[in-house]
Amino acid sequence: MKLTWLGHSGFRLEIENAVILIDPWLSGNPVFPAEKRAEAIAGATHVLLTHGHGDHSGDTLAIVKELNIPVVGIYDLVSWWQETQGIAGVGFNKGGTVDLGGAKVTMVPAAHSSSVGGPNGPLYAGGEAGYMIAGEGHTIYVSGDTTIMADMGWMGEYHAPDIGILCTGGHFTMDMKAAAWAARKYFDFKTVIPCHYRTFPLLEQSADALTAGLPGVQVIEPQVMRAIIL
Repeated sequence: MKLTWLGHSGFRLEIENAVILIDPWLSGNPVFPAEKRAEAIAGATHVLLTHGHGDHSGDTLAIVKELNIPVVGIYDLVSWWQETQGIAGVGFNKGGTVDLGGAKVTMVPAAHSSSVGGPNGPLYAGGEAGYMIAGEGHTIYVSGDTTIMADMGWMGEYHAPDIGILCTGGHFTMDMKAAAWAARKYFDFKTVIPCHYRTFPLLEQSADALTAGLPGVQVIEPQVMRAIIL
């Protein structure tokens, strides 16, 4: 299994027979090198969205139209795009599980907000979510944008993820200290990978507090377009 950070909350996940682009915001992303776009999306089979905000969904429509692949995510947003954009999609909802090339993807709760830009302001985008992605002997928890939730208790017990991809930047989501606390209390991760940080000065720039808060856990600070083998 191979995971490559695309900056901010974007990842390329190669798992089972799928190549999943998670929250692919590439255009205008200040930490993503524009010349790497073709490499980042090559061979992608699905785009998986946690919510509608532009720093997560930004390149979704362009990518799925270019590669003729489906967008996977919350039913309301995906079905709306299917109707208005003529794209392929797999819309589902929290508690549901879909099979993406052999990887089992279950939508789980997050606590944030979700909208897309419209001509007269933000438009409702169906709600925010996280995912449990199971395949190749691992279960990955992709938190999406969220704060700490009591729901993490049953999610950790029921799904038992060993890898956590956690939002950690603060201001809009959990910060490093909060993410470490949630990981200790609710999960038994072997590996934690922070995201939604370093993109802007407003966000946290270092994962030191996350590492310090998770003794015995492998905390991997990702580097843009550098593959992590899991």
